Amino acid sequence: MAVGPGADVGTTRADAESDASVIVRSRDEPEAFAALFDRHADAVHRYAARRLGGEAADDLMAETFTTAFQQRHRYDPARGAGADARPWLFGIATNLVSRHRRAEARRFKAMARVPALTDHDEPLADRAADRVVARAVRRELAAALAALPARHRDVLLLVAWGGLGYEETAEALGIPVGTVRSRLHRARSKLREALGGSDPTALREVSEHE
Repeated sequence: MAVGPGADVGTTRADAESDASVIVRSRDEPEAFAALFDRHADAVHRYAARRLGGEAADDLMAETFTTAFQQRHRYDPARGAGADARPWLFGIATNLVSRHRRAEARRFKAMARVPALTDHDEPLADRAADRVVARAVRRELAAALAALPARHRDVLLLVAWGGLGYEETAEALGIPVGTVRSRLHRARSKLREALGGSDPTALREVSEHE
């Protein structure tokens, strides 16, 4: 997918095109697909890193775009989100994550065992107290995520970490929107229970980088 001497013109053209147009054009001009990577690689990598860790995320991101490139002739530009290829890319990434279910569960269980900060770690100032609470929340959430059925976890994390809407998530997973709503409701209920009734949007705090 390297771009040749005409890169400046090609890049400018790609910047003005929708994702769907770039994919369709890449069928005859394979180098055009690089624009899709430039647009979405960081987002796919963040999603993969949160689910499997930074080291595995590099490989999973590369495999996602390799698979997408190989399947570009099967992409339907008229599908659900139309111009936006994120549901398609995140769907591929989620399918690849499914091959690492045990690794993902081990990761969340390990996060759940991270010890909380104590007053011996640093002075218990307001910021330190906030960090204690945040780490406790992350541990509880990680444990709850590990306990979720994989199909519920996929929906929840595509919405929370992939930033997809309900219809986009349905498109990514190839399931009805009603199923997305049902699974998301059940997953959020489990998280509320794990957090003692707290807002499950705190899920966004669970990240290896925090």
